[in-house]
Amino acid sequence: MTNETSKVIPIQPVSYSRSRQAGESQDVLDHIIDDFQDNPESMQYFYDLFRSVYCHGDEIKHEGMLVGTTCIQAPEELIYAFGATPMRLCNGSYHYDQKGAEFMPSKSCSLVKATLGMLNSDNVIPKIGKPDMIVNPTTCDQKKKSSSMMGDMGYKVYDLEFPNVKESEASRQYWQRSVRQFATELRQLTGRKLTKKGLQAAFNKTGRAQAAFRKLHSYRLLSPSIILGKDIFLVTNAYFFDDITRWTEKVEALNVELEARKQAGFKAVQSKAPRVLFTGSPPIFPNLKLPLLIEEAGGVVVADESCSANRMLYDMTAVDEWMVNDMVDSLADKYLKPCTCPIFTKNEDRKRRLLDLVKSFDADGVVYQAFSGCQVYEMEYRSVAEAFNQAGIPMLYVETDYSPDDKGQLSTRIEAFLESMKNRKKQKQRALG
Repeated sequence: MTNETSKVIPIQPVSYSRSRQAGESQDVLDHIIDDFQDNPESMQYFYDLFRSVYCHGDEIKHEGMLVGTTCIQAPEELIYAFGATPMRLCNGSYHYDQKGAEFMPSKSCSLVKATLGMLNSDNVIPKIGKPDMIVNPTTCDQKKKSSSMMGDMGYKVYDLEFPNVKESEASRQYWQRSVRQFATELRQLTGRKLTKKGLQAAFNKTGRAQAAFRKLHSYRLLSPSIILGKDIFLVTNAYFFDDITRWTEKVEALNVELEARKQAGFKAVQSKAPRVLFTGSPPIFPNLKLPLLIEEAGGVVVADESCSANRMLYDMTAVDEWMVNDMVDSLADKYLKPCTCPIFTKNEDRKRRLLDLVKSFDADGVVYQAFSGCQVYEMEYRSVAEAFNQAGIPMLYVETDYSPDDKGQLSTRIEAFLESMKNRKKQKQRALG
């Protein structure tokens, strides 16, 4: 009599579409699409793109070598000029935030934890493949320290040294040397030479994207708004990983539709909807928690000052001499002079920029988001709040993270803030009338 061997049933791997990170993205995307009316038809491309990349886990194709970036201060034109493709690695997933928390301090910034959690994961989404190099600008302290951690994970990391001030000529020269050294590093990586033709082609590529974005940005000036902020954030987040030429074409198509909406007198919100300027720690998909809560409550994000949207594509490169070295120095100036990141020791430019945005976009108030553990935004809060207070501009400060657990509490606070802005506007109208 023979013994029957027990049959071992192998555990079947769960498909990506059934994973936690896919479910998180699916919930947010469904909310963005289904719970708001009159979405622009041209947004369908972006909805489908995020569904493909974040919900289905489809691979992202790219040309040449892949250079991951952890900050908008990495000059993408240089990367394109060497025939490589830049891809921003900043991540907004709570799932990856929890992954990062396994080896990061508990009080670390959610963005840094999620980015490192993603890079340390077996299933990196967006599915970009392993970058040939990661360029890590030394902006905030947590990103500086994350460089060695990414190196320990097996990534080739280049630290792009960034100055602590931007007002002095010494800091400008320091940054120009840093950018030139970055160009040398890219030449060694790609084996290609930096040429005037290559730089011009890169400037033209990003210049067309910037022109399309500036046009899109101009439609946010209209009152009542003809497009919601949740769609703007989705468009700019797509720039992180989408093919730049295709992205530009789709933004141009969106602009055509918005022009038609403008001519038809279309309203995406009620005429009395409070207009909000959003600033602080950046909304990165799928963590669009705060902008969505604002617009669920009847407000509209008409402008922002963040490194995941407005600050990305607004400033263009001004070249005096079309020689390679001069072009590289002009590119360095473009990434330093207009920068309003709070990492600088002084933030007078940032306060001026915020006040100008409130005035230009006729914002009724400001929502300031600070991720727990993001020291630079937490520390500058008081000086920014004082500037708004002196100008008579209401501001709601929100310290939060990627967790969905505080949505109920935040919803209540946001609804109260929007209601206070409505009452404030009524009082002004009575005083004038």
